[in-house]
Formats: sequence, structure tokens, C-alpha cells
Amino acid sequence: MLTYSTVPPLSPTEAQVHYSPYPKQNFPDQVFFGDTHLHTAYSTDAGMVGCTLGPEDAYRFARGETVTSSTGLPARLRRPLDFLVVSDHSENLGLAPAIAESDPELLKNEWGKMEHDLVKSGTEGALKAYENWMEQNAKREDPLAEMTELKKTMWERETEAAEKYNQPGLFTAFIGFEWTSMPDGNNLHRNVIFRDGKDKADQIVPFSQYDSFDPEDLWKWMEDYEKKTGGKLLAIPHNKGVPMGGDLKEAPEGKVPTLLIRALRDPAGANLDRVQIIKGWTDASGETHEKVYDVAWSDDRKPGSDGKLPPVGNTVNIQEATYDNSIGAPFLQAYWKDADFDPS
Repeated sequence: MLTYSTVPPLSPTEAQVHYSPYPKQNFPDQVFFGDTHLHTAYSTDAGMVGCTLGPEDAYRFARGETVTSSTGLPARLRRPLDFLVVSDHSENLGLAPAIAESDPELLKNEWGKMEHDLVKSGTEGALKAYENWMEQNAKREDPLAEMTELKKTMWERETEAAEKYNQPGLFTAFIGFEWTSMPDGNNLHRNVIFRDGKDKADQIVPFSQYDSFDPEDLWKWMEDYEKKTGGKLLAIPHNKGVPMGGDLKEAPEGKVPTLLIRALRDPAGANLDRVQIIKGWTDASGETHEKVYDVAWSDDRKPGSDGKLPPVGNTVNIQEATYDNSIGAPFLQAYWKDADFDPS
């Protein structure tokens, strides 16, 4: 005869188990690749130094279409992007195309006509025109301040391009611009990205450093935009918050520069060879110096007696225009302290 005892089951019941619950799948799990910082000829620091491609070209290129580069060569991405923000500088947005087109509005402005004539005179004149604009930008004096219609026209061209090439579910063309704040020469630029379409973005013209280089003023402008249109804006550092060309200030006593470094290759690109730090300094007599440090490298290489690292090698097949990732490393990291630092 079989009998059944009240012995507890060999495995614990759900009520007896206490553990962190598995996270529910209520979070985004799709990864998209794109670019939030791209300039076209509508950025004066690009358009006046040779860039001829506009916002439409940029969106076409990002979607994987072939475009003709500013140097006349056909170019196409191996892997199209999922999204793109054309973030042209807001300071005198579209000046270069206006010059190229001999825009009647621009020619009404004395400074604008001078720039136009310099560019049309040839290379030397074009360089002078760019220097003139850089001087105005550095002084934060807008030479085209009263040209409201020109600003509006150029901005609406940008928004029209985004509207035209936006394909929901396939490719996202974000409307955006770059606010180019440079107080005391420090790069505090922000990319301003619209969640909205042309209907709302066209109700404003972009905020520029001519208006203010104070980020709180930018945030107030963004808040006013959202109240006016019901839209949404996002401002992000265009360079991960690191000052471009920043100098090390005087270190606390006994401290030396120390860096935590990590580099990751592009998912569709070649492996990394090495990470270098290029150190430049001026000595007490005013003489400048430079030294290159290899701080992290791939494979099992060792620096030679001269301190130099041997080459990583070469897998490029020139005839077939191919390479492989049998050498190098997908990422490199290092903790580096400047052993040669002289606080004096």
C-alpha cells in the first residue's frame, strides 16, 4: 500500500524564494546609430572654407545615398545611419550659400556686400572674407543683425530639408542647430535638437552666441520656445564636455596630471593600434617643447631601447581596398600619470 507523507518538496516553492525579480521588458531594447553633430555649407566656418554641400546632401549621405563631395569625388557610407542631426552653427547661418547665390537680401547690407565681393574676387579675397567673419564672431558683434528675413529664409531651408528626408520607421532627420558659445576662448558649444517638425521649428530663428554666451540664457530661450509652441528641445554638449584646446591650470602642490583613458573602435571600423598623448609645454625661458607618449597599445608589443613602439602591422589589400581585424584591439584603456611633470 502506498502512503503519502507531508515531507516538503525537494524544490522550494515560489512563495519560499526571495530574490531580485527579473527586470520586466518595459525599457527600450533597440540600439540606433547616428550623428548629432554635423555641419554643412550653411555653417560659416565650413561654407567659407570649401564645403559646398548643404543640408539635403547631408541627409541623403546619412541615408546611404551617393553624393558628390566638396572635392568632386563620389562618396557613400558603407553602413547608412538611423538618424542625423544637421547642427549648423547658428551664428550667421547660411552666409556662405547667400554669398554663392549673390542673395539680394545679403547685398543690401554693407558688410554683406563687402564679404560677397571679396569671395567672388578669388582665393585671397575669400580668405580675407573668412577672417573678417571670424573677427566679428570673436567680438560677438553680429554684422547682419538687422537681416531678419535672410536669417529666417536660411533656417527654413534647414527645416525643409529635415522634413523632406525624414522617414518614420526608416530614417529620422532631426531639426537642430549649434549654439557656439566661447567665453574667454573656452568651447562651451551646445547642439540644440528639436523633437518637433517644421511647423513648430519655423516659429523661431536659432539662438546664437550673438544673443548670449550664457547657457542659462539658452535654457530660458528653450523654455520660451516650448511655452510658445508646445514643442520639446534638448541641448547637449557637442564634444562630451571636454574643452577643445584647453590648458592645464596650476596644479596643487605635489600633484601631477593624471588621466583615465578609454578608446573604443567604431563598430564597423578597424581595430585600434595605440593611444597616444601629445604633451606640449613652455619652459621658464619661453621655449616651447613637445613630447609624444604611447600610453596603451594592442597585441604583445614592447617599446624598444629608444622608447618607441614597433608598428602594429598592416592587413590592407590595396588592390581590393580591404582590410581585416586580425591585428589591433577593439578597445584600449589606460591610467596614465605624467612622470615627467615639472610644476615650475
